[in-house]
Amino acid sequence: MKLKSILGISLTVWFLLLLAGEAKRPLRKSTEPKTPRVARNAVIAALSGVLLQLTEVPLTAWLSRRVEKRRLGLLNQAPMPSILRAIASIALLDYTLYLWHVISHKIPLLWRFHVVHHIDLDLDASTALRFHFGEMAISVLWRLMQIRLLGINPPHLLAWQNFLMFCILFHHSNVRLPIATETSLNRFLVTPRMHGIHHSVIEEETNSNWSSGLTIWDKLHGTFRPFSEDSSVVIGVPAYQRESETTLEAMIKLPFEEQKQVWQYDGAAQIAHEA
Repeated sequence: MKLKSILGISLTVWFLLLLAGEAKRPLRKSTEPKTPRVARNAVIAALSGVLLQLTEVPLTAWLSRRVEKRRLGLLNQAPMPSILRAIASIALLDYTLYLWHVISHKIPLLWRFHVVHHIDLDLDASTALRFHFGEMAISVLWRLMQIRLLGINPPHLLAWQNFLMFCILFHHSNVRLPIATETSLNRFLVTPRMHGIHHSVIEEETNSNWSSGLTIWDKLHGTFRPFSEDSSVVIGVPAYQRESETTLEAMIKLPFEEQKQVWQYDGAAQIAHEA
């Protein structure tokens, strides 16, 4: 069996384990029925997945082979042990993804696509896959820049991509871990309570905990917001608190419509939130 097949099966098993953990020990109470929500998220994920298979997969494979063959990019400028190069590749890819995440919130054109990920009224492992295909299309350009400027070769790109998927499925999950276990993990990795804060309806909380894999980037940039065992977070974006605004059709159309003032509740949603 090929390595990619093994990794694909491993990610599927990991996703199913997280769903089981969410059912047995949920961190937050659900606000929407889970099955239709997960189904909607799966459709959004499938649309993005098809696009990435047609664009990112062949382009990044070609570019990483070219980078390796011609010794292009930062990491090819000096010889280093293979293990050090692998660690440096994963760390730098993770850091530049942190930067991408920040600008996807700060630049209006990017935010109108990224907001589809944030308007989920609940947060679980399926939310990790809920990214608008428009955002994924734009992100291909960032990925190509990462590979070219950093000098990422094919095996290290594959290692990081799978590390990232394991991480984002985990920290989006709604699994309640023992606080001591999560605190220990959070010294190095993004965890469910930490990332839940980033999905808060409070703007100041959303503008924190940007990291996707390693927590060091938030700590270095002063954007790390700690959690506690009794941390309570309302998930979503204030302007989009109605279930009618999170339907499959609404999510697909959202980036192409006039944007709301996302940090302001509208009337009925404000009353429901206060209740």
